[in-house]
Amino acid sequence: MKYVDEFRDGTLARRLAAAIAREVDPAREYRFMEFCGGHTHAIARYGVEDLLPANVRLIHGPGCPVCVLPTGRLEMAIALAERPGVMLASYGDMLRVPGSGGDSLLKARARGADVRMVYSIDDALALARRHPDRQVIFFAIGFETTTPPTAVAIRQAAAEGLGNFSVFCNHVLTPSAIASILESPEVRDLGSVKLDGFVGPAHVSTVIGSRPYEYFAAEYAKPVVIAGFEPLDVLQAVRMLVRQVNAGQSCVENEFARAVSRDGNRKAQKLVAEVFELRKHFDWRGLGRVPYSALRIKSAWADFDAERRFAPEPRTVPDHKACECAAILRGVKRPQDCRLFGSACTPETPMGSCMVSSEGACAAHWSYGRLRSARPA
Repeated sequence: MKYVDEFRDGTLARRLAAAIAREVDPAREYRFMEFCGGHTHAIARYGVEDLLPANVRLIHGPGCPVCVLPTGRLEMAIALAERPGVMLASYGDMLRVPGSGGDSLLKARARGADVRMVYSIDDALALARRHPDRQVIFFAIGFETTTPPTAVAIRQAAAEGLGNFSVFCNHVLTPSAIASILESPEVRDLGSVKLDGFVGPAHVSTVIGSRPYEYFAAEYAKPVVIAGFEPLDVLQAVRMLVRQVNAGQSCVENEFARAVSRDGNRKAQKLVAEVFELRKHFDWRGLGRVPYSALRIKSAWADFDAERRFAPEPRTVPDHKACECAAILRGVKRPQDCRLFGSACTPETPMGSCMVSSEGACAAHWSYGRLRSARPA
């Protein structure tokens, strides 16, 4: 574990924080959004923000795939699970996400639906092989990181002739979400926050590379620094962003060069392009309807598309009125700004997806004792 420990060295972290403090302009505010839920948890777990000057603020973004899935898509999954002869396979986080009226996949299972928790889509394929009498539907969610395994599984199912396997596809795209935060009318109506730059996602960028972020640096004059998930990664990324802002620059820098290249994983990209195509629009929790921000299964693979096979009724369901998850995902509010946080809403009794998911901002703040913050909103 020596390699990991080197990126968690407390002495180096304090030196980096001191260097950042020397370089910031005390007369201005720096607001950087970390897009990925993995960064949010690293920041909360290691107290990264506590090391930074008061005028450097890290803002949580919509980088949690469970959190950004709208309630309507969850309810479509519940409806699929309750069909006779169907077995729905899902990641564990999604089982507890509350729908309208507090319903969930876990409650659907208690009512008799055949809902199985899996750790990967390979587990769902194994279920289809073991249960040829059941229609096994995999509830696919996630950003670009989890999309290639879904493409591989669909190809594998076709090769094996698994006619009882299909995918309910909810894969979404990081660049589209960043663009929506910066420009979409929906976000302007719902509320937005001033940003000076982005801490770019780590795992997503190993797949898509750093090239897609160059558009935001060029068109919106917003610097992007791709960072790893360790505390020293995040601190170094903040320092690099501060330097760009101070110099009036906006470009893409790659702090996570040990894993990310400019072009990304070409083989994975080719697999995704073979199986998936862009949706014209997709609803996000917190961002509203975002054009060309998600993927659907191509018609050539329609036999493995649960939406085509079972035609679940599209649903639009409002979130819990008192839950601030949508505003938290936009960076407009912090978990502590929600009146439900830590009272009615806890990991045991979650009122919104941001408290359920292992990558959610509310779960991070709860898990690591960030129940109050002296930082201004």
